Amino acid sequence: MRPVTANRNQPFFCYLSYNAPHSPYQVPDRYFDRFKAKGLDDTVAAFFGMCENLDDNVGRLLAHLVAEGVAENTIVLFLTDNGGTAGVKVYNAGMRGGKTSVHEGGSRVPLFVRWPAAKWKPEVVDRIVAHVDLFPTLLDLCEATAPDPAIVDGLSLRPLLEAGNQAAWPERTLFIHNPIDETNRYPGAVRTERYRLVREIEGPAGGSRAKANDASATPWQLYDMQADPGQRNDVAADHPDIVTELSARYESWFADIARAGLERFPLPVGHSEHNPADLHAPQAFFTEPLRYAVGSGAANDWLTSWTDPQARLWFEVDVATTGHYDIEIAFACPVADAGSRVILSAGRTALEVEVPAAPAREIALPHRDGKSPYRSREWSSLLLGSIPLEQGRTRITLAALSKPGSQVMDFKHLRMTRRPMPPPGAD
Repeated sequence: MRPVTANRNQPFFCYLSYNAPHSPYQVPDRYFDRFKAKGLDDTVAAFFGMCENLDDNVGRLLAHLVAEGVAENTIVLFLTDNGGTAGVKVYNAGMRGGKTSVHEGGSRVPLFVRWPAAKWKPEVVDRIVAHVDLFPTLLDLCEATAPDPAIVDGLSLRPLLEAGNQAAWPERTLFIHNPIDETNRYPGAVRTERYRLVREIEGPAGGSRAKANDASATPWQLYDMQADPGQRNDVAADHPDIVTELSARYESWFADIARAGLERFPLPVGHSEHNPADLHAPQAFFTEPLRYAVGSGAANDWLTSWTDPQARLWFEVDVATTGHYDIEIAFACPVADAGSRVILSAGRTALEVEVPAAPAREIALPHRDGKSPYRSREWSSLLLGSIPLEQGRTRITLAALSKPGSQVMDFKHLRMTRRPMPPPGAD
């Protein structure tokens, strides 16, 4: 809890992102056993155990605020990043869809706001709000102003926090876009207080199977969320005027956000608070035949099938601080494939090394989900050397120069450790 402890006498911001509940479903036995005893299968027992474990850890955080004497005047927000996953089949509040879906069950999440000093009346607010409202809300509550108000999306939730459902609140149109790949215009949805307009690319478990440049989106579907919150009846044919109006709003919104093209943000490196910085395989760009080992590119995935020496991978980074950066990679390489030469380049600097044998050893874990493709592996590290990087945006590329075996290696992550730039004239 260093951000709280170190800054308890001054304003502080702490962003705490928990992995749980998420596959692979690993949880201490005391959590798993309690739910398994209720007759649940392993996956659901582990999922609920992870939820309870998360509850306990949020409790530890709140208790720490009390212990540091800052709980009364600290704003705490709790929310999740998407709709349900393993728990959807057990309970999903009657909503349709789950993670990656643009239906209500894929994007609606809880938001709890706690600020004891404000003396708010506890209340469940049913107006539609979105993640873009958090920034203007915190600015408002902290009596701060945005550097450039023109670029702030969203509305301050202060009226709803202070007066609940009695507050004056404008009719809103919210947009959901989950393209899976930045080349896609859909899946997408439009949400008003009454309606949800959906254009999806259907996939398993109510999610999406969208691929790059996917043109298989369904026609627009329309649901009356007040009369039919479970989205069982598509009323698009009954209200073509509403479909036309809301789809036009979506297309206009998309044209606005995509006017300069959609691209991933560069990865921030070189901050003293995050040194070293790991750049993970799911954050990389790459060419075929490289692919994710599991297929989806989730958090613990890695890149494999580096069978073509012409293939390469790269990261777009935003260097915060000029300096020398030590570069090492986490990798695996069967004995029979050892000896490939790879080159890492950034700007005018390049590092060349030979890939040694480093067989990956699977780490035995009590996986609660026997169907999960995710497995833990023991990765080896290879120090490539040091490169100078100037402040600003740059590309770091890893490519092969030779491949004596069947593949170059499996790639897990690239680690960058900043060292101060030596003064001019120093050795």
